[in-house]
Amino acid sequence: MGRAVRALACLLLPVVTPATIAHAADLPSTISPTPNWTVELGVEIRSLPHYPGSKVYGEYPMPLFDVRPAGTPPKFHGPRDGFGYSLLDTDTWKAGPVVQVELGRRVGHNPALEGLGNVGTTAEVGGFVDYWPTHWLRTRVELRQGFGGHAGVVSDQTLDLVLPVSPQWILSGGPRLTEATRDANAPYFSVSTTQGAASGLPVYDAGGGVRSYGLGTQARYQWNPQWASHAFVEYSRLTGDVGHSPIVAQRGSPDQVMVGVGVTYSFDTPSLW
Repeated sequence: MGRAVRALACLLLPVVTPATIAHAADLPSTISPTPNWTVELGVEIRSLPHYPGSKVYGEYPMPLFDVRPAGTPPKFHGPRDGFGYSLLDTDTWKAGPVVQVELGRRVGHNPALEGLGNVGTTAEVGGFVDYWPTHWLRTRVELRQGFGGHAGVVSDQTLDLVLPVSPQWILSGGPRLTEATRDANAPYFSVSTTQGAASGLPVYDAGGGVRSYGLGTQARYQWNPQWASHAFVEYSRLTGDVGHSPIVAQRGSPDQVMVGVGVTYSFDTPSLW
């Protein structure tokens, strides 16, 4: 079979003349269409508390994904930003749907939770609005409804100075604030009569309001048009009803720190489907 193919190729070779090759070069090219989108994929490793209010930390991988029009610079993303897509996208305003995932908590991995029970994973679904009064300042509000481990509403509010200090380096940072309703706080910070008897903690009802405040900072380095890396530190202080919960005050810590490093790879594509 291989010899037959080679023989056929030898018979056809004289037909492929220089004129034929020149004519083929004049045909419209469909091999390399103009790219319409830049896709950014990556992974991030985060060190953060095992559950909200924990003083024990663990490491968790997190996928990164973004899409932007080809030829445009990378979008700014803060460490607390959820996965969102801008339906409104101007230089000043950006808005659209957003999703965050809260992993919950497991008694089996945390002796401090003995008698308090598990809390399942929560999908928080909602929307976000970014406001850029200048190219170096961003304010962002996310409002999300929980489904799963909690059924409350959570709002994250952040302010970031975004400073390009060189063609490769971008530094950013600013204050953070999180508010949550009673239904969002209770599964993590309330102690029922049954839980109190099983855990030895006093009965406690965690209401809504400001859950935490803090600061965060991030550094991003663009190695080349394809590869970039970043690192960040986020600090938050649990406060109000949440901070006074015996789960936090007696078994955990109101001081919550999140540290992460990540790498991304970008490539152009003519279509997303």
